[in-house]
Amino acid sequence: PRTSSMMDSKDLVLNKSKPDQVGHRIVKVSSGKHYFCGYCAAITNVAVTFPVQKVLFRQQLYGVRTRDAVRQLQKDGLRNLYRGILPPLMQKSTTLAIMFGLYEDLSSVLLRHMSAPEILTRSLAAVLAGTTEAVLTPFERVQTLLQDYKHHDKFTNTYQAFRVLRDHGAREYYRGLVPILLRNGPSNALFFGLRGPIKQCLPEATTYSTHLINDFICGGLLGAMLGFLFFPLNVVKARMQSQIGGEFQSFPKVFMKIWLERDRKLTHLFRGAHLNYHRSLISWGIINATYEFLLKLL
Repeated sequence: PRTSSMMDSKDLVLNKSKPDQVGHRIVKVSSGKHYFCGYCAAITNVAVTFPVQKVLFRQQLYGVRTRDAVRQLQKDGLRNLYRGILPPLMQKSTTLAIMFGLYEDLSSVLLRHMSAPEILTRSLAAVLAGTTEAVLTPFERVQTLLQDYKHHDKFTNTYQAFRVLRDHGAREYYRGLVPILLRNGPSNALFFGLRGPIKQCLPEATTYSTHLINDFICGGLLGAMLGFLFFPLNVVKARMQSQIGGEFQSFPKVFMKIWLERDRKLTHLFRGAHLNYHRSLISWGIINATYEFLLKLL
């Protein structure tokens, strides 16, 4: 009986240590490490790419050429180069923590309770995680205002920008929410859906350094592709969020206004997209490589 009891206990320990299996699918209950790795990856990325993001933002908002946007930053001076970094640092770190962590948690729960194909279940998890990220819209909103030189005389830091918006009511914090929702869900689904297949196409990694390179290439290619695909949504978002107070214009109305301003030319609508492509290549390369590296360490 004692031997039998020991065997039962051993089986119980072994079974507990194994991930639950639903058919051929392995479902892992996520720990907090996915959130932590996403958080750290975001901080690394923002610190490296913030100046490039500022140049890109000026192009999205005003439709100026790269050299003109760079001249604007040079005119602003070194003191203002990292002006507005706090909102993206807070927003991006929390967003990526939610993106990676919640995606893993939701995938785990949905795979347990849904009989749909895995690709659909994981896509739903990605869309839900992306939609949840939109709760942090106020940080994107304030970042937009701080990066717009037209508002430099109204406030000098994140706290002051939040106070100015507060005077216009809570709804003002969520101006530009629609393009963010249209961007987040689909881009998340494509990112998580294509990340595995793209990495499988790369040469097999046998060391930590080659894994790091593959993760950088995989994340970079995906980020660049998605950044280009959803670029017009960010153009509309920047325009909507640069306004303080006044009418809440609909997404189609703002899009048509920009479309007419830019002579109904697709190339003008995508002005700054080349810089966004290169920034996303580096940015998402850093994010994916850092995330996967930390995940292996923990």
